[in-house]
Amino acid sequence: MEFIADFHIHSRYSRATSRDMDVKHLAEWAKLKGITLMGTGDFTHHLWLEELKHNPEDLGNGLFKYQNIYFILTTEVSSIYSKKGRTYRIHNMIFAPSLKTVDKINDKLGRLGNLSSDGRPILGLDAAELARIVFDIDENCMIVPGHIWTPWFSVFGSMSGFDRIEDCFEEHTPKIFALETGLSSDPAMNWRLSGLDRFTLISNSDSHSPSKIGREANVFNCDLDYKTIREVLRTKDKKRFLYTIEFFPEEGKYHFDGHRLCGIRWSPKETKEHGGKCPKCGKSVTVGVMNRVEQLADRPEGFKPENAIPFKSLIPLDEIIADSKGVAKTAVSVEREYHSLLAKFGTEFEILLRASKEDLLKGLPPKVAEGVIRVREGRVNIKAGFDGEYGIISIFGDDEKKDKNEEQLSLF
Repeated sequence: MEFIADFHIHSRYSRATSRDMDVKHLAEWAKLKGITLMGTGDFTHHLWLEELKHNPEDLGNGLFKYQNIYFILTTEVSSIYSKKGRTYRIHNMIFAPSLKTVDKINDKLGRLGNLSSDGRPILGLDAAELARIVFDIDENCMIVPGHIWTPWFSVFGSMSGFDRIEDCFEEHTPKIFALETGLSSDPAMNWRLSGLDRFTLISNSDSHSPSKIGREANVFNCDLDYKTIREVLRTKDKKRFLYTIEFFPEEGKYHFDGHRLCGIRWSPKETKEHGGKCPKCGKSVTVGVMNRVEQLADRPEGFKPENAIPFKSLIPLDEIIADSKGVAKTAVSVEREYHSLLAKFGTEFEILLRASKEDLLKGLPPKVAEGVIRVREGRVNIKAGFDGEYGIISIFGDDEKKDKNEEQLSLF
C-alpha cells in the first residue's frame, strides 16, 4: 500500500514543544494531513514511554496503532563529546523494532546520563560508541544521523561536525544506511557529494507541535511493518520508496550564512567576500547549510545520481491560504478556510499532491488553487533563512496581494 510517513518528531516531554504532542493529538493531525505512519519520538523518556505502552496497540510487527494511525518507535539522542582535541555535537535518530529493545536501550543509556531531563537526552557519548551500544542490543535497530547539515548539532555541521560519515561512526559506518537531510537542505544538495550515494535520504518534520507534522515526509509503497520498512531503507529500493516531501530548503533556519542579531544574511559567495566576518560586530558569521555543502561537494550543482530517490518540494496549505489572503497564517480566517477545504478534499496532502488541476480549480477558492499550482511548479519567491531564522517564501507578489476581492478568496 502507498502511505506517507513522518519519522522524526518530539513529544511534550521535550523542550519547547506543545502540550498537545501526545498520541491523541498526533493521530488527529495525522488524519488531517494524510499521514499513515508516525515516529513516536522520545522513547528514551520514561513518562512518554509509559504513554506509548498504554495508548497505541502493539501489532507485534514493530508497529503500533491508534485510531487507524500507525506508529514506529523512534527517539533522538544528542551526543556532545570530545574527540582528538575537538568538540562534536551530533544528533542521531534511533529506530527500534520492539518495546523490549527500547527497554534495553534505555537501561544502557540511562547508566550513562540522565534520560529524564529531556525528551531528547544529551549524553557525553561518542556517536560511534552510541552505534556500538545500540547495535549490540539489537542489530535490527536503525541509527539515522539527524538533519545532517544543521550548523550546531549534526554530523556535517559547520560548527560541530565531521567532513565524512566514516570519521564519525568509524567501524560501525557500514551499519548506517540512511541520513536525514533536514529542513535546510534537500536531496539535490546532497547529491553533490559522491560519498553519500549509498545512503538513503529521508525527510521528516522534526515537529514540536502537531500542526507542523508532515512539513517534510516520506512516501512509501510497501507493507506496513518494521522489517519491511527497514529493508526498503537499507536497500534504497526505488520501487517501494517513491519520493520524499520537502520544504523548499531556503525556508530552513540555516540555509544561508549570517548573523541574526545584526541582520546579516549572506550567500556563500558574500561570506567569502567578507572573510566570514560580520561587518557590524566583527564576529564570525554562522556558516549555513548551503556554504557547508559547497565546501564538501565534489560534484557540480544539478548532478543527479542514477539511484537517487525523487523528491517534491511543497509549502504547507495554511501558508498558501495565508499568502493568498495577505494575512498571517495564524489568522482565524486561515484556520477556518483550512478546515473547510479539508472537509471537501479529505486531507492536506490530497490537495497539495494528488488532486488534479481541474479539481483544484473547481473545489478551491481561485487564488488558493493558483497558489497550490504555482507551488507544484516551483514558481515561488524565496528569501533564504539564516542563523536560526526561518526563510520567507511567498507565492504572490505584493501587487497581487493588494487584491481585496474577498468574494474570490472565501468559501463563505
